[in-house]
Amino acid sequence: MVISPDEANPMTFSKERLQTLLPGRPLRYYSTVGSSNDMAMFWLREGAPAGAVVLADEQTAGRGRKGRLWYTPPGVALAVSYILRPQPEQLNRIAMMGAVAVVELCQHFGAAEVGIKWPNDVQIADKKICGILPEAAWDGPDLQGVVLGIGVNIRVNLPDELRNIATNLEDAISQPIDRAQAAAYLIQRLDNWSQQLSSLQLFDRWRHHLTTVGKTVRVEDVVGVVESVDESGALIIRTSIGSTERVIAGDVMIDPTSDDRSDAS
Repeated sequence: MVISPDEANPMTFSKERLQTLLPGRPLRYYSTVGSSNDMAMFWLREGAPAGAVVLADEQTAGRGRKGRLWYTPPGVALAVSYILRPQPEQLNRIAMMGAVAVVELCQHFGAAEVGIKWPNDVQIADKKICGILPEAAWDGPDLQGVVLGIGVNIRVNLPDELRNIATNLEDAISQPIDRAQAAAYLIQRLDNWSQQLSSLQLFDRWRHHLTTVGKTVRVEDVVGVVESVDESGALIIRTSIGSTERVIAGDVMIDPTSDDRSDAS
């Protein structure tokens, strides 16, 4: 899976190569696209089956949380949008599934200190390695499906202001990575967990890798120590006055002086 520098050429990341690695997969590949999630959403509404994927080499108008724009240059990252047809009660497990699959990808290539900052920021040594964005398609009250967008830094040229908070998978293992093989492995792990969305195993795997439990955090206007998470993915925070708050969404700010009592590995 790890190859020589001469072979680690972005040109090997092609539709033909991906289809060879993922035989029989409904797959659409774009050398350049605005947003892989947008293309996958169009395909979903056209009737794409569960497990269909959109991959892009360059993404010029990707989206992060809260509508943040994200540019992915060619040859440096994975931009994958995976289509699911879940039940409405499984929606809170989609991001969990994506985070666990990325953790497994990083560990597969030999990265150490891989963990998940709640709810789905995969990190290596406390530096962010990927972005995860699930987007649901509705027809009135009926759920049509979900597009799970995942972007993983493989060899991104990070600006100086991001080097303390973000990293690349190649930097973590000090070896070049074949992006097509990495994409194929990630998609295979998504296949695995998409069949176990409601399982306790998925929740336990996600919880095991969380680095946020046991730390003092601020989420919006709630400040306290994270005691646990529930099966829906919500944080259970014990505040300084002894009350318990359940937080289902928000940006987490971690107190750098917190004790690390997580069991991520």
